Amino acid sequence: MSRLPSRLPDAKTFSRDSAPSLRWGVLAPGGIASAFVEALHRFTVQRMVAVGSRSFQRALEFAARFDIPHAARSYEELVSRGDIDVVYVASPASEHVRLGLLAIAAGKHVLIEKPLATNAEDATTLLAAARKAGVLAMEAMWTRYLPQSSVIRGLVAEGVLGDVEMVLADHGQAVPRDPSRRLWRPELGGGALGDMGIYPIAFASEVLGAPTEVVAQGFLTSTGVDAYATLACTYEGARRSVLSAGMLTRTPITAVVAGSEARVELSAPFFAPSSFRLLDTAVFGSESRAWRDQTGLAGFDGLSWEATALARFVDEGRVESPLHTHAETVSILETIDEARRQIHAASKVFD
Repeated sequence: MSRLPSRLPDAKTFSRDSAPSLRWGVLAPGGIASAFVEALHRFTVQRMVAVGSRSFQRALEFAARFDIPHAARSYEELVSRGDIDVVYVASPASEHVRLGLLAIAAGKHVLIEKPLATNAEDATTLLAAARKAGVLAMEAMWTRYLPQSSVIRGLVAEGVLGDVEMVLADHGQAVPRDPSRRLWRPELGGGALGDMGIYPIAFASEVLGAPTEVVAQGFLTSTGVDAYATLACTYEGARRSVLSAGMLTRTPITAVVAGSEARVELSAPFFAPSSFRLLDTAVFGSESRAWRDQTGLAGFDGLSWEATALARFVDEGRVESPLHTHAETVSILETIDEARRQIHAASKVFD
């Protein structure tokens, strides 16, 4: 008899119609901002009403492209607008704290791209300021709000996997080896850990919590940022994870949650709208159940879920996401800080 349930848990998602329609402003209209605004307008009741950039011409072009009513001449002008409830910060990571604090000081809720800051100390400062101001501050960890994540949380909570003992996850992309590009520049918060590694590290954090020990190996680029990293993490109860990140090669970008009774294998890319298989632990004759996202949202469409979730949290009077708390946001950055410290201490350079 199969040990797997005949029916998987239902996805508990944030319905677009159950959230209030908030007025948004976006700072730094680059690639991820474009994807976010498109998903926001197509799949939510949220509306982007203003865009701010260091270049007014760029703001005007972005506003025209997405039918945004207002283009601000500066970041300061945007956050001071009275018709904005939430500011989405889409700048390079090096600017996240400065722009986040700017919006918080103006009394705005903030959604800040990953990583929230380039280190845990700065993230703590930003989140403390938001809490003091009574506004919601949320890292844009969109994976937490996807239907698949809800179903997997249900499987873990219901004990279907048994004792969850291990997580495997990787995220590697082949970024052009150009020192002028953002990911190769330390002054912009470049490196594989903060940009790619945050996904597997956050995935393991949701399942296993904060690690008690982090052992990291990797190499640096000639510009001084981490080119790739492999982390072996230990958690309470001798649970463990093996996580990898890199910006030199195209890796599978898959993830596994392994328990004593069953495991979940997520398809690539595991952090976006995807599918997974639930399998029992038999080496031979293993049975499985398949799950696939039936919402029709694919790729960056999934950014819409976090926007709807934020609106719900604001409506409920929250200052942090219950699915990705301030404490966990800082903890994940502490793991990245420690991994980066170890890799820099080894001083191995990939050229």
